[in-house]
Amino acid sequence: MAKRNKIGWYLLFTVPLLIIFTIVVIIPFVIGIYYAFFQWDGISANPMEFNGLDNFFRLMDDERFLRSTWLTVLFTVLSVITVNAVGLAFALLVTSKLKLANLARTMLFMPYLIGGLILGYIWQFVFLDVFTLIGGITGLDSLFFNWLNDEDFALFALVLVFTWQMAGYVMIVYIAGLQGIPGEVVEAAKMDGASGWQRFSRITVPLLMPAFTISLFLTLSYGFKIYDVNLSLTGGGPANATELFAMNIYNEIFGYNNYGYGQAKAIVFFVIVAAITLTQVYLTKKREVEM
Repeated sequence: MAKRNKIGWYLLFTVPLLIIFTIVVIIPFVIGIYYAFFQWDGISANPMEFNGLDNFFRLMDDERFLRSTWLTVLFTVLSVITVNAVGLAFALLVTSKLKLANLARTMLFMPYLIGGLILGYIWQFVFLDVFTLIGGITGLDSLFFNWLNDEDFALFALVLVFTWQMAGYVMIVYIAGLQGIPGEVVEAAKMDGASGWQRFSRITVPLLMPAFTISLFLTLSYGFKIYDVNLSLTGGGPANATELFAMNIYNEIFGYNNYGYGQAKAIVFFVIVAAITLTQVYLTKKREVEM
């Protein structure tokens, strides 16, 4: 009887969520795969023309899509490195003997709570007014200028803002990992004469691999899927120099009314992100150390 009651409670809480997930995610995803094999402008009155795999073959000759793919990969690689490096540095800082550690955690985590659209508009002001002001005062106008108007710097501006947003969130993951490291292991290493770098590289990093697995997965997936900050900060400009994957798909579907072709891009996008993130999780999981 007790077992039946447990099953009943499980069903009560899981079935509604599964229904919502199916309606919101699974069904639209399947419909999107169906649309990818048609030429259609999204207007219900107009007929859908079946064209098989033509939409997918067309991707190979789409220079704008290929450039968007390269920019997204470059942005994601840079972001994964900077976000995790800064996030780990923050975690090490606030878990040290810092008097204002709790305040520092709160302040460093706060940027993640700001919506991506608002964040982009805030940093527009920073690049437009603050950077140009600093450049004028210091004379370093070759570095401090409005990066958003420069094709060579606009993508780095996006990386900077994304790092500022995500580093505090990743910091929380690393803090949990650091707090899970047994103190006696570190103390034993100190007694054996291990330096700070040796303790970090040979004890902290190996035992932090579960945190690395989670953090790398989050930053990889968020980096590939970024849209809101991309929209509000640069809008894909200048001259499409920051039109990343998600924005390219959105523009194709809702800007040019190429629903079938846009869905083909979305399917390729899903396959790429799934393959890369699953590979990352597999590789980092293999390096985890049992405690």
